[in-house]
Amino acid sequence: MAVARVFAGGSCGYHAAVLEIRVDRSAGVDYVQLCPEGELDAYSVAAFREAFAELGEESRLIVDLGGVQFMDSAGLGALIGGIRRVRENDGAIAVFCDRANITRLLHTTGFDRIVTVSEELTAAIAALDEPPA
Repeated sequence: MAVARVFAGGSCGYHAAVLEIRVDRSAGVDYVQLCPEGELDAYSVAAFREAFAELGEESRLIVDLGGVQFMDSAGLGALIGGIRRVRENDGAIAVFCDRANITRLLHTTGFDRIVTVSEELTAAIAALDEPPA
């Protein structure tokens, strides 16, 4: 499992992780999970894009947004770009999110029309076998 962190630094010496990104390649499963945790915004999106780019050639990818507390348009843009890259390489991709505020954002913006967004991990995994949205 790979982990990357983005920190916010203040003038008073305060340093807090804004975004942590895990890549989970568990044994016995046929998919990879990209798991950002924290705030996915203009400040932290570069690290997310980089992690997503490294997974662009995966054949089956789940993006787990359950740990994302906040996402802005930069985060949505990075997500769309990553989805496009995976699909250009004939990969299957789905989004899992059980956090109401993020799921509402994805539905309100119409994001769920370009990729399956599931509130249960098992449904997201099953969506990998369906034709792209």
